[in-house]
Amino acid sequence: MPTPTPTQPGCGALFVAFAGIGLSGFGGVLPWARRHLVDRLGWLTGQDFTELLALAQLIPGPNIANLSVIYGRRLHGARGAAAALAGLYLAPTVIVLGLGLLAARWERTALVRDVFAGVMPVAAGLTLGTGLCLAAGLPRGVRMLLVVALSFAGAGLFAWPLWLVLAIAAPVSLALGRIWRAGPEHGAP
Repeated sequence: MPTPTPTQPGCGALFVAFAGIGLSGFGGVLPWARRHLVDRLGWLTGQDFTELLALAQLIPGPNIANLSVIYGRRLHGARGAAAALAGLYLAPTVIVLGLGLLAARWERTALVRDVFAGVMPVAAGLTLGTGLCLAAGLPRGVRMLLVVALSFAGAGLFAWPLWLVLAIAAPVSLALGRIWRAGPEHGAP
């Protein structure tokens, strides 16, 4: 297991950082996770975060939980994975249980319905913002835009299940990446 460096946190720091992410991201933590891990703490580059997220999306379960486990394990094995995951979920679980009790009591009031209606556009905006941040870390070029467009069309326009989007877009992306790396000397445009 590698010894933590100034940019490689210990298990306690993983717990605290992911607890902050979990507490910051009501309705979705990916925008906060990226901002926290990349921009604020500098533990990952934008490209590193995008690569971890891509791997996390291939595994069943919530993307941010998968990302926390992968990153924590990469740094400190099972202890790091447990620290990051516990940090991410401990406080939000307690809060959600409390809110669930309150919502059960007042769910039919106009105020609660108005809150839910007001939060929906915020969630959509956060999701779009995260997508744009992730796209900024992608390699530039027409080939990558084609894969992004293919993935967007499959998931967003045609409402294909994730497994089908991945089954189509991943091989296309791998083939285009191989062609791109081969360069003009191997017949690539």
